[in-house]
Amino acid sequence: MIPHSSKDSISGAGSSPLHPSAHADSHALTFDSFHLHPELLKGIHDLGFIRPTPIQAQAIPAILSGRDVIGCAPTGTGKTAAFVLPLLHRLLNGQNRGGHGGHMRALILAPTRELALQSMEHLRALSRYVPLKGAAIFGGVPMEPQIKALLRGVDIVSATPGRLLDHVYSGRIDFANLEVLVLDEVDRMLDMGFLPDINKILRLLPPVRQNLAFSATLPEAIMSLVHQVLRQPVKIQIGRPSSSPVGIRHAIYPVPRHLKTSLLIELLRGQGMTSVLVFTRTKHYADRLAQKLEHDGFAVSVLHGDRSQGQRLRALERFRQGRSQVMVATDLAARGIDIEEISHVINFDMPNTPEDYIHRIGRTARAEATGDAFTLVDREEEPMIKAIEQALNRALPRVTLPHFDYKKSPRPHDPRPHDPRPRPAHPKTHSRQGFRHR
Repeated sequence: MIPHSSKDSISGAGSSPLHPSAHADSHALTFDSFHLHPELLKGIHDLGFIRPTPIQAQAIPAILSGRDVIGCAPTGTGKTAAFVLPLLHRLLNGQNRGGHGGHMRALILAPTRELALQSMEHLRALSRYVPLKGAAIFGGVPMEPQIKALLRGVDIVSATPGRLLDHVYSGRIDFANLEVLVLDEVDRMLDMGFLPDINKILRLLPPVRQNLAFSATLPEAIMSLVHQVLRQPVKIQIGRPSSSPVGIRHAIYPVPRHLKTSLLIELLRGQGMTSVLVFTRTKHYADRLAQKLEHDGFAVSVLHGDRSQGQRLRALERFRQGRSQVMVATDLAARGIDIEEISHVINFDMPNTPEDYIHRIGRTARAEATGDAFTLVDREEEPMIKAIEQALNRALPRVTLPHFDYKKSPRPHDPRPHDPRPRPAHPKTHSRQGFRHR
């Protein structure tokens, strides 16, 4: 049986995969209406949930019918449970069983280790009475525990593409019995450059299988891949494409670049800043900003790609438990963090695209709650704000702090103002910067 986690930690980050807001749904549809396996319904009832969210209400019947499905919905709307529940139902009613040597029956591909863990935690929460085995497979941690889990036999694997291929090439995974493939946050996987690995994995899978793809956004650039993988899919769209959760209050804070840190500190000292996620564009400046905030008396956690898995988990746990008021993170954290009570998201650095803005701010106002999204904007960053406003089809309010000195010049001994924009190589030399990993 996939181990059960308590209600307070069933997502691995302190929230439920079904979301308490489902109780407020006025529609008559309930989880009982789906005729799910009795052991699944028993677990759902134990968790105290009755009604599905909109993405769950539309996706679960389509998946149960055996159709390929592409589902798009804003962050925090329960997409993971929308595929986990029918996936468990199918495996429970099927005849095959995952055997020794990694003969899995379902594969969930995710772009980050946090999302791979999130899917597995949802599986654990919803399968307390279910005799199915699962494992999360991702890099940055020792392989031995994953090897042991695969040798014991698994029904479901939730994995990042690179580490999954490591196990495949070592002969520890066999896809012969695979029935279902799930691409979780497929747009993010392409953004992070996983397309070559995804194509390698696809070539190894049985041709007859059910395919599911879920994401917060579906840009045109990824639709060709989706239609290559999915066969006559049912497309489910919840909300307007590129829309942010309705409970978010946006605010733009115009500020010179060299005063961003000072303004951030003033904001963090305001009322209601209880659980604040701050985004920077680079790992180096995430560390640098965290050190500055700690020097000014704030309890801070840091999350980015150079942190070990143990460091990431400890940072998330400290933030979830309220022992850190602030988490400074790169865009790694824009997907996979599912903490219900983040009061504020602050974009210290501008995101690369309007879609990235939506993913970032979706960490607050989870499950129809409310939250604030603040963005600190230098004059040269205004074009991205205009692109975001165009994507959201709304003007975002500009805010200034009444007692903040916006005309203060950098002190001579201050460090060089942070500029996250890539700098061109010197025309007479070769650039050694390479790719800036985030």
